[in-house]
Amino acid sequence: MQLIPQNPDIHAYLASDQAIDHWHPLVQETADALWLTAPDAYSYAKAAFEFVRDTIPHSADSGDLRVSWRASDVLATRNGICYAKSHALVALLRAQGIPAGLCYQRLADDDGAHPVVHGLIALLMPGAQRWVRLDPRGNKPGVDAQFSLDEERLAFPVRPECGEADYPELYAAPHPATLTALQGSADRAELWRNLPTAL
Repeated sequence: MQLIPQNPDIHAYLASDQAIDHWHPLVQETADALWLTAPDAYSYAKAAFEFVRDTIPHSADSGDLRVSWRASDVLATRNGICYAKSHALVALLRAQGIPAGLCYQRLADDDGAHPVVHGLIALLMPGAQRWVRLDPRGNKPGVDAQFSLDEERLAFPVRPECGEADYPELYAAPHPATLTALQGSADRAELWRNLPTAL
């Protein structure tokens, strides 16, 4: 899909902030270690995606009750929901100079009930003309997100007939609704009650 950057300045998608703290030593250390195994932009982006997707379980899958929201905390605890894992991947990409941002989907049950906002990322590879979405949520039966710059291989292709939608905006920083939910929840049970249903 065609994403609409919220900020026209590409440098905004390389910046660090409270959630995407790519200046943190653990983020830098992780990025450097990944770069040693994949020393070009394409292979590094793929390695970073697979690292976050595969080695940091989604807390709903693992049963972890902790709530992490800073990229460095996600890497330290090896835990997070989709928003937090997206913060970690964006931080790792930015740490090696690859512009990356946050984007969102509205998902729902098969009957359209229980809508929820799902978080994913988009990156802009060197020399590329368009942003590409990737979903580091973590795979499980029925979910098969893959690294692909040509054809989207997301965890959840939207179903308009169920009231689902892709939000076209690309954010340089986490959307306030998602960050408020993460920061204001003492555990995952509370977080589930605080998740935004729309943006």
